[in-house]
Amino acid sequence: MKYNNPKGQKSKMRMDVITVNNWNELNDCLFDKTWDLTIKRHRSTYAYRGVSDESWFIENGLSRLGKPYKNMEQNLLKQFKKYAQKLIVERDTEWHWLSIAQHHGLPTRLIDWTYSPMVALHFATDELNKYDKDGAVWKVNYSDAHEMLQEKQKKSLAELGSRIFNVDSLQSTIEDLQALDSLHAKSYDVAVFFEPPGIDDRIINQFAYFSALSDPFLSMNKWFDMPHVKGKVDVTKIIIPKGLKLEVRDKLDQCNFTERVLFPGLDGLCSWLKRHYKPI
Repeated sequence: MKYNNPKGQKSKMRMDVITVNNWNELNDCLFDKTWDLTIKRHRSTYAYRGVSDESWFIENGLSRLGKPYKNMEQNLLKQFKKYAQKLIVERDTEWHWLSIAQHHGLPTRLIDWTYSPMVALHFATDELNKYDKDGAVWKVNYSDAHEMLQEKQKKSLAELGSRIFNVDSLQSTIEDLQALDSLHAKSYDVAVFFEPPGIDDRIINQFAYFSALSDPFLSMNKWFDMPHVKGKVDVTKIIIPKGLKLEVRDKLDQCNFTERVLFPGLDGLCSWLKRHYKPI
């Protein structure tokens, strides 16, 4: 197991960057620090995100649209609500709308995470055209991140008996995007992690989490590097060498972490078959 710095970066990020050598080291890193001594059980407070190219930054879809203009985020969400209204009637809160929009591909400030290390590994190894690149799994302690919130938000989590929000508890203390934006200050931003509503089997099977920052165009990498975050939020980047990817992929398939399960339906089935039987 090798500890190193992000490639090509002279960042002051105080986080662990670990290059693993084999499957056993990979699993040790993924499940490290998940033992809860108070209940003597493995109960993780980490969100995981897999990327097929370790050099990629963790940026949201809104940022990837290009240079922002005034009200870009508001216009996207407004038009989504206008045309999707007849299809979505469960509840009318901004966090619910955002969750559904993100899930269906609308560029938002939300970033996808998962509670499952194995699901994150799937997304780090599912693109066969990236097998010439090292992959990575990011691992972030959302409980640490929520310690930076205001007392009323931390109280809401305590009342919920949880260390992560759901859409209802988040709405009760941070009503909407404007309220989240109000927590932004110069050189200071906060992150919230929350469980989206279980709107379909895909989001349930992927054990999905979302995160949102109080600056809609800030990457998570830059947030990790902010002075109030460095050393306060436990962040680990686990690099999966390209030579290890195929073994990881085959073992995930054997464990049934595949497109067929994570994307239920004929599209997921065909994606799995196409990848699984493609000659390497």
